[in-house]
Amino acid sequence: MKLSKKDVEHIAKLARLDLSEEEKSKYSSQLTKILDYIDQLQEVDVTGIEPTAQVTGLENVMREDTVEEWPKDEVESALAQAPSKEGKFIKVKRVL
Repeated sequence: MKLSKKDVEHIAKLARLDLSEEEKSKYSSQLTKILDYIDQLQEVDVTGIEPTAQVTGLENVMREDTVEEWPKDEVESALAQAPSKEGKFIKVKRVL
């Protein structure tokens, strides 16, 4: 699959890249080679092969979330130091 200059310009715009004319032709050639290789991989017969996300046998090692109660005096001390609070919560600016 040959990528046109217009395709590369569109990809560059999506990636917010400002490419020179030389870079556009260079990347067009490189991306075309990558897509051609992917097309070759599509021809491989993978019937009967189970999909794998990773091959090392590692498992998720995240711990369970547990609630730990703080002593009341520590909660009051922490809230007293907050610049802004609402009820028993520290009020912060919203994150965009």
